[in-house]
Amino acid sequence: MLTRKQHELLTFIDRHLKATGFSPSFEEMKEALELKSKSGIHRLISALEERGFLRRRHHRARALEVVRLPDMATPQGVAEPEAAPAEPPGFPPPPGFSPNVIHGDFTARLQGVRAANEAGAVQLPLYGRIAAGLPIEALRDNGTHIEVPMAILGSGEHFALEVAGESMIDAGILDGDTVIIRKGETAETGEIVVALIDDTEVTLKRLRRRGKSIALEPANTSFETRIFPADRVKVQGRLVALFRRY
Repeated sequence: MLTRKQHELLTFIDRHLKATGFSPSFEEMKEALELKSKSGIHRLISALEERGFLRRRHHRARALEVVRLPDMATPQGVAEPEAAPAEPPGFPPPPGFSPNVIHGDFTARLQGVRAANEAGAVQLPLYGRIAAGLPIEALRDNGTHIEVPMAILGSGEHFALEVAGESMIDAGILDGDTVIIRKGETAETGEIVVALIDDTEVTLKRLRRRGKSIALEPANTSFETRIFPADRVKVQGRLVALFRRY
């Protein structure tokens, strides 16, 4: 059973694969379905994957595979009511019989179940390793992605970075951890941010504002706080979550 949007997306992906040999981008899918954001596409893809219509080849960009197409799916996601079975011959209902019927509006509950089924993981771009000890060259998207539960994300655009170094260990951020960053150019003093220095170096540090200067503060006494004029530091995003594999 598919919703109308799920049916439209599956059909669009199938047509695109047959025409080009590769899956459409999230931007192309968003425009095709006339959605306002890519998060809706993520939810639809997760729902189609859960129902066995799509398969994602993880850690590969734009890798969607149509497993099967619905045979008799109703795009609206509402099944046609089945005809009531005929009464067995010779057994009419007794006089005065009235079946018990449960009355009520179940629309809200069904919508909640449908939304829960469509909710799932979101694929975020994994940009690469960010040196939490010393700044490294600004990172570029290398096409690798990581799946993150939607429940931990708020509004806005996000990306993931892998931490290298031990300068933030006292904040619970260890070498090899994956941090989830919400993109943005502003941050409150005391927040852990991805900071771009002189448009070439990027680092993960706690930001402190000191008059016209910005201090990038480690969370390890073995490392020194670095202070820069405010115009040399650009905030790239704020830390919102962390993943660790044991």
